Amino acid sequence: MRSTESWPLVSCRPEGSQVTDKAEPRDRGFLFDTSVPHVARVYDYWLGGRNNFAADRAAAERVIAMYPGVRAGVRAQRAFLGRVVHYLAAEAGIRQFLDIGTGLPAGDNTHEVAQRAAPESRIVYVDNDPIVLLHARSLLKSSREGATAFVDADLRDTGTIMAEAARTLDLGKPVAVLLLGILHCIPDAENPAAIVRGLLAAVPAGSYLALTHIASDVAEDATRSMREFGNWGAPPVTPRTHAQVSHFFEGLDLVPPGLVQTIRWRPAADGPGTDRVEPNYGGVARKP
Repeated sequence: MRSTESWPLVSCRPEGSQVTDKAEPRDRGFLFDTSVPHVARVYDYWLGGRNNFAADRAAAERVIAMYPGVRAGVRAQRAFLGRVVHYLAAEAGIRQFLDIGTGLPAGDNTHEVAQRAAPESRIVYVDNDPIVLLHARSLLKSSREGATAFVDADLRDTGTIMAEAARTLDLGKPVAVLLLGILHCIPDAENPAAIVRGLLAAVPAGSYLALTHIASDVAEDATRSMREFGNWGAPPVTPRTHAQVSHFFEGLDLVPPGLVQTIRWRPAADGPGTDRVEPNYGGVARKP
């Protein structure tokens, strides 16, 4: 889903195993249907990447026709990732990151941003898309002082995720759990809030949750385009209101400025302006 950038996502299907920087991906055949658009590869197209197929490009263009601002939106989310990880490593003192919904490799991945600020940082990436697995080795270039690992699992399989993450992370110490652009892949019927609670229950006080989510109450054309996206063969997407997204942070202490449109979360002084509408919410919170 990236060229030199990506919006982290995972596909919505359960599977599980681990890949590390010393092991080859388990041979599952890496089967996927290129005639059906996949959300990760669609985002790759929007960002100018090459890891996409005709069906992905067709779906991406249909969304662009309905909402021309989608490209700027996904780039804003990518920039949000960089600001959040830098904040967590450089200001909050976090040295462990669990990035669920990694996406395809790119410049300024989570481990690169974190290890620039704190070389000893340890990062576990989680995804279950076959294309991501094929590119896993390029994601796993850790600093000498730190570590990275890759877990092949679905977001909903929290037990597998935490058990495998514990091979690299010390779950007795604070962990930043990153859920960027993934919770809207989980429909209400599958209780995404319970998934978030399960992940946070496995990490100690002082840990953080960072997430981004497509908004349903900001831009009507963006919301309509995302809802239509699921009708074109891709996994369905569930945009949510500010109040619904806020629910994921219950029991946590939100870091100022709270849950806001992604371009308004601690914007860089030399970044794009914050006066435009951005139909994606983003926030960071600490577990007390």
